[in-house]
Amino acid sequence: MKEKIKCFLQIFSPIIVGSIIGILTKESINYHILNMPPFAPPSIVFPIVWSVLYLLIGISYYLYRQTNKEPKIITMYYLQLILNFLWIFIFFIFKLYLLAIFWILLLILLTIYLIKEYKKRRKESAYLLIFYLLWLFFALYLSIGVYLLN
Repeated sequence: MKEKIKCFLQIFSPIIVGSIIGILTKESINYHILNMPPFAPPSIVFPIVWSVLYLLIGISYYLYRQTNKEPKIITMYYLQLILNFLWIFIFFIFKLYLLAIFWILLLILLTIYLIKEYKKRRKESAYLLIFYLLWLFFALYLSIGVYLLN
């Protein structure tokens, strides 16, 4: 039973925490009043995409942890997750758009690091993070656009 709970938490904790943060910040998200760059999706896309990405991040971590328990990589995973969750506060609550750009750049670097390290140990884990990395690049584009247009 303990293993099943551990598995559940490793896979679903990103979705659970992301959902809680989404609920807590929902009223502060001013997406509809921002001047957005071309190709910006409608706001309904974000919770759908992030739910899928958080699930992939959780599965990736779970697969990695099946055979690997290196403290440095585990720490980097949680650091990247915490930075990811804090971004919404930086961007939408505090409206620090320039800081949000640098924050995403840091997330991109951490994610590349995780992909590289996961690939050495569990390729499936690395491949599942590629979608997240691509979305981070798109988020970087959107953040730069918001910074320049608002």
